[in-house]
Amino acid sequence: MTPLRRRMIDDMTLRNLAPKTIESYVQRVSGFARYFKTPPEQLGPDHVRAYLLHLVHERRLSWSHYNQVRSALRFLYCVTLKQDWVMQDIVCAKKPHTLPVVLSLDELTRFFRAITNLKHRAILRTAYAAGLRLSEVTQLRVADIDSQRMVLRVCQGKGRKDRYVMLSQKLLAVLREYWKIAKPRDYLFPGAQPDRPISRRTVMKACRDARDIAGLGKNVTVHTLRHSFATHLLEAGTDLRTIQILLGHRSLSTTARYTHVATAASQSTQSPFDRLELPPQEDAQS
Repeated sequence: MTPLRRRMIDDMTLRNLAPKTIESYVQRVSGFARYFKTPPEQLGPDHVRAYLLHLVHERRLSWSHYNQVRSALRFLYCVTLKQDWVMQDIVCAKKPHTLPVVLSLDELTRFFRAITNLKHRAILRTAYAAGLRLSEVTQLRVADIDSQRMVLRVCQGKGRKDRYVMLSQKLLAVLREYWKIAKPRDYLFPGAQPDRPISRRTVMKACRDARDIAGLGKNVTVHTLRHSFATHLLEAGTDLRTIQILLGHRSLSTTARYTHVATAASQSTQSPFDRLELPPQEDAQS
């Protein structure tokens, strides 16, 4: 490990950044240095600009990835190297607003029925039933299940925050059935090594396999299950503030995006076109 990388990791550790953030920033800076085959401290604003344009035009990476690389380089130059001028004119990209993919109840039923592996079935049902992120559901421990209060404790979710989420009666039955057979001791969903959680890659593959077996044409990920959870709550009449707390969103505006994909409002609202008195022959002629 180079002295610069050690220093950057120490700077991030002192600021209590999440381990995933530290790992990601180190990878992004490493990619930047490899591209120019030069230590970052010898590079400047023109190199940063050229590299970001390379990511956009040649590698065609997402704007989210662009912003993550920019954030990593900004930390390196502004905090660790104390060279603020390097990032002075490197702007944050405006990300396009896209609507999340949401599964219908029928599609969810087909999806879950396609899963034959006991552990995979339990973890993916938990992700939907509690609206959890992939990192949150894989890190669940047996002790996080509170059947007396009917809640699941999410420890150190996104933003390094703990929160409680709902534990439905049906999910509790699923988890009890799973526990009787798997008998996990610490992590609720352990990986190949009992003292380690199941890998994110394993869960993502289980998700893709279930999607293919169920014949769903949509791109289904664990986050799709979380989106579906939020949208179905909204369509059932749950208020946005409650959904915000359950999802662990910092801002209500983040939760409000689900109002654009919920169908309850559009289905219950009559189109003004339906109130027009048009003769049948006019419709036929057109």
